[in-house]
Amino acid sequence: MAKLTKKQKEALTKYDQSQAYSLVKAAEILKEISYTKFDSSVDIDVRLGVDPRKADQMVRGVVALPHGTGKDVRVLVLCTPDKEEEAKAAGADHVGLDDYIQKIEKGWTDIDVIITMPTVMAKIGRLGRVLGPRGLMPNPKSGTVTLEVGNAVKEVKAGKIDFKVDKTGIIHTSIGKVSFDPIKLAENAQEVINTLLKLKPSSAKGTYVKSVNLSSTMSPGVQIDKGTINGL
Repeated sequence: MAKLTKKQKEALTKYDQSQAYSLVKAAEILKEISYTKFDSSVDIDVRLGVDPRKADQMVRGVVALPHGTGKDVRVLVLCTPDKEEEAKAAGADHVGLDDYIQKIEKGWTDIDVIITMPTVMAKIGRLGRVLGPRGLMPNPKSGTVTLEVGNAVKEVKAGKIDFKVDKTGIIHTSIGKVSFDPIKLAENAQEVINTLLKLKPSSAKGTYVKSVNLSSTMSPGVQIDKGTINGL
């Protein structure tokens, strides 16, 4: 087990690790125990009672956080020339097609989200070996393959995120920054949970949401009292 630093030990004295808290209280605790010099990201981890190895229990979706992520999301739009102005006007950081495909093939991935069109997916398919491992491959289910590229850019910039359950049955995604008001962090977290509840697979048996935790960059996790979460 790694040795705790002085700051980590101090953080653990500021709350009871064995106790579960409401979303708002947990967000308040994170503001107390986050010791990075930068504005740390706040993450939510939701352990689900699903078996991701079964196709009908693969939980994946998108959610528009009411207060955004607090992150400047870098967006690349791969589109035909007639859609370039629409993408630029919506705030895309990079817009093009063949030139960017060539850059990505050479290893360039200095972006957070790629949005493209169904009509050019055939060209982008070969980028899977580069984009797939980085979670950058556009997907119709996440709204990143669409003819409405302008709207897609605006939604991503405003705080729309996509998530997917990992092989251990956990959803892990960012819901804001430590500098956010605790109520805004709680509302973002609640929106993620609301979305997950709508995506419950019919084949999943037993308890669907097993546990919920909030944490920030390099901070310990704070357990959430499921009885305080709307809908659970």
